[in-house]
Amino acid sequence: MKPKLFIPGPTHVDEEILRAISQYPIGHRTNDYRELQSKVVSGIKEVLFTEQSVLLSTSSATGLMEAGVRNLSKKKVANFVCGAFSERQADLTRIAGLDQDVFHVDWGQPTLPDQVDSALSRGDYDLVTVVFNETSTGVMNPIAEIGEVLKNYPDTLLMVDAVSGMMGAPLKVDEWGIDMSLASVQKAWALPPGFAVMSLSDRALERSKSILESQKGYYFDFVRMHKAGEKSQTTVTPSIPHIYGLSVQLDRIKAEGIENRFARHREMANRVRQWGKERFGLYAHAGYESDTLTCFTNDMGIDLIALAEEMKKRNYLISGGYGDLKGKTFRIAHMGDLQIEDIDDVLNVLDEVISGL
Repeated sequence: MKPKLFIPGPTHVDEEILRAISQYPIGHRTNDYRELQSKVVSGIKEVLFTEQSVLLSTSSATGLMEAGVRNLSKKKVANFVCGAFSERQADLTRIAGLDQDVFHVDWGQPTLPDQVDSALSRGDYDLVTVVFNETSTGVMNPIAEIGEVLKNYPDTLLMVDAVSGMMGAPLKVDEWGIDMSLASVQKAWALPPGFAVMSLSDRALERSKSILESQKGYYFDFVRMHKAGEKSQTTVTPSIPHIYGLSVQLDRIKAEGIENRFARHREMANRVRQWGKERFGLYAHAGYESDTLTCFTNDMGIDLIALAEEMKKRNYLISGGYGDLKGKTFRIAHMGDLQIEDIDDVLNVLDEVISGL
């Protein structure tokens, strides 16, 4: 029996999705494929509240993170860091050889609009990178408010790592002024890993057109990707199984209703947070807790490694702390196709295990 996944990713994958991705492949240059990609792209646009471009990538989200800075900056990047994965974005910017400033807050704290405004007012930046949902700390940043700040800096693009937030909480791409949002599909999309999606604004595409190919490379050149996307194709052979899975998942999301999906995630998050407050403590700053995963402190002083091991013996996988928080915190995901009954179940089992430690 396979364990039930309550880790930040990969997340639980429903049997209907597993059947969808096992379909016999079709040629990726055929009309049948173009119809499939067109349907998927249209569906993603709807759930991301955007009328601009949506591109598909057979890669992890990290590939799109690197592509974003290489395609979208000619001057200087402002990287806002509040945990391990926003730190990765800063590292990718540095490795790309781009000019950058990195703005840190303490782990567990959010990146706030005033901090972004203060930084941008003092420097000549053409790109801001920020994480929507910091997977390592369980912090959900106020992207809508940050987007309002960016409207005062019309030459500065906003790139959002939405890996563990997209499809678990609203991400209103056009209304919030997001120029690039990206996510892999093994988190709140609830598909197996190995594929990523992104939105791209018209002005972000124009920026990419002005960037040298030697900086962008070939595989992740947004101009090439967009040109192929206009024909409902990809520049390279895509993972057709993932696109089959996305097609079925979008049907399921439509049937549930996107607002109902977000409400389900909030309900699961509230249940987990209440449980955690009564036993451990929450790592994220109050008011900025994630709706897709919760990071707990260890106020009880129990052996967190033993906790995870005992849960695994019962076929439940939870996650320990990540990066600097390894051994100090643990995390429970409540995203994707999980239901409130699944959350009640895992929390009851956790109580049993904790009582025996």
